[in-house]
Amino acid sequence: MAGDGDANGDGATGGATIYHNPRCSKSRQALELLRENGIEPMIVKYLDAPPTVEELRTLIAEAGLTPRQAVRVKEQEFTDLGLLGVDDDELLAAMVAHPRLIERPFVVTPKGTRLARPTSAVEEIL
Repeated sequence: MAGDGDANGDGATGGATIYHNPRCSKSRQALELLRENGIEPMIVKYLDAPPTVEELRTLIAEAGLTPRQAVRVKEQEFTDLGLLGVDDDELLAAMVAHPRLIERPFVVTPKGTRLARPTSAVEEIL
């Protein structure tokens, strides 16, 4: 996936990655928190370069969530696509095809993965 920072996940990044939407205030806050702690993460602009279904499945599982907990149900696409009653595989496929449906931001460090909502959840993995 395309991003800024150290693509190998080491060196200056401290092994951290943020799945980032620069237009999202929570995503900007999480990025700022990482930087305040001396971490320059690899930035994955997931709207431009969505994860694969398997990458997303792994990311969500490592955060201790289900796909249903990681989808933005208030997005118009959620309703338009009729996703209310679909199974996890269908939901993940829709999230990859329509990345605005992916809740954000996800932060990954060597200590774990968190959905940074609230932003303070990231502190557990610094």
